[in-house]
Amino acid sequence: MVCQVASRIIAAALAAAALAACTEQKEHIAPAVRDEDSVAVMVSYGINMLISDSGVIKYRIVAEESQTNQNLNPKRQYFPKGVFMTQFDETFHVEAYIQADTAYKYDELNLIELRGRVRVLTRNGVKFRGEELFWDQRRHEYYSNLYSYIETPERTLEGNYFRSDEAMQKYYVSNSKGSFERRDIIGDDEQAGDTDTIAAPPRQPEKPHAKRAPHPLPAKN
Repeated sequence: MVCQVASRIIAAALAAAALAACTEQKEHIAPAVRDEDSVAVMVSYGINMLISDSGVIKYRIVAEESQTNQNLNPKRQYFPKGVFMTQFDETFHVEAYIQADTAYKYDELNLIELRGRVRVLTRNGVKFRGEELFWDQRRHEYYSNLYSYIETPERTLEGNYFRSDEAMQKYYVSNSKGSFERRDIIGDDEQAGDTDTIAAPPRQPEKPHAKRAPHPLPAKN
């Protein structure tokens, strides 16, 4: 009799414990996924594609790897292993070659962001070197907020802010220094030491002189 009572008590205790376990279950929820944790929707290898605008081919992109992510804002195409681009004019002639260690392509903004060792060579012989370059295809211009070095067949120029048209024939450089003719500078003489704008095609110097080294002394006011 005592054993039966003890068995009933034990069974009731086990049932109560099981019921409590069922009612006190906690819901396990994973933390929210942040934008920086979002994975690429599509990963492609061996990229070689032509980009057109209004039926006209504008440039070619060649890259080893491409990651497309539609979850980030803005949406982007990421080239983590470098990119090589060829820019064309309206007649499909090469306008410039562009190379960078890393690139981001924002289709919604019509913007390409280049990072790392950025190099540009135009068909006019203009060379750009820097660690950052944005290509704004809506405004048809390049710009950079970091140190930039520009070299043309006639002169060199460097500064901490750079902006130019897509053909790199007209430049705007702030805090600049380099070998260039003062008559190519547009603006007041008092501001010429800090902000320089050079228009192309550049005028030839009256007297031929040797090209200066990549890091010349600052131009005198």
